[in-house]
Amino acid sequence: MIEINRYIIKSIEAAIDAGNEILNIYNSDFSVEQKNDKSPLTLADKRSHEIISNYLSEFNIPILSEEGKNIPYEKRKDWDLLWIVDPLDGTKEFIKRNGEFTVNIALVKNNKPVLGVVLIPVKSIIYFASQSTGSFRLSSYKNLKSSILNEIIEKVYMLRQNNKRYYKDSFFILEMLPLTKKQDRPLTIVGSRSHSNTEIEAFVDEKKKQYEKIDYISAGSSLKFCLVAENNADIYPRLAPTMEWDTAAGQAIAENSHAAVIDFFTKKPLLYNKENLLNQWFIVERN
Repeated sequence: MIEINRYIIKSIEAAIDAGNEILNIYNSDFSVEQKNDKSPLTLADKRSHEIISNYLSEFNIPILSEEGKNIPYEKRKDWDLLWIVDPLDGTKEFIKRNGEFTVNIALVKNNKPVLGVVLIPVKSIIYFASQSTGSFRLSSYKNLKSSILNEIIEKVYMLRQNNKRYYKDSFFILEMLPLTKKQDRPLTIVGSRSHSNTEIEAFVDEKKKQYEKIDYISAGSSLKFCLVAENNADIYPRLAPTMEWDTAAGQAIAENSHAAVIDFFTKKPLLYNKENLLNQWFIVERN
């Protein structure tokens, strides 16, 4: 447990520093490059990756990210413990300047995400989760040095022990997930801001036949996982390609809030550090 707490604290520190650098670039006149697959790349992606890698290097645990996607599987297949990182999830949203981008850090053990941190830089909100802590949302934070982060982890265990879900002081607000569902909220489906398709439309149409009323909302990056984890959405269907670094941290946040992340075809949880880093279609849902 002590080790997992160290991982959480260091991941949060890494995400905050990376997020601050991302915001510096976000508020500047930045340029946009194109990767080989025609997807966008900015200086924010690069600097965030460097910062996070520097923080996590102290653990001597390998890191898998888009920047390291060409590491041969023959080398990766023996990694039973690894970090999976997306230094800037939602680059398209970053370029549009709509604020819906995140920093994602996950620790994967034996192909399953056991720890996740998702930071929303524009909103100064952090989601973090592990099997020992459960899922939490940390907001209104300031001066989050290591001593404060240690206090936050202590409050997490205090809340769990006392069966409470909320703590607030002058430095932060800490909330256990899922949050209480709003009364009379209809079935809420969350979908991608930038990747809608006919399959999603058919999925939503099918749900409309089953429920009297449905709300459909759009969001970018791993925010969709977090909305289900919070209990502000019920289902996130992703019927389009994603990569492992797009989903690992969000899956940890969702699963530890008692939601499920299920392969659309096999009906089993998504697995990681596969030979092919492309995910199958999946569904994130709460009950």
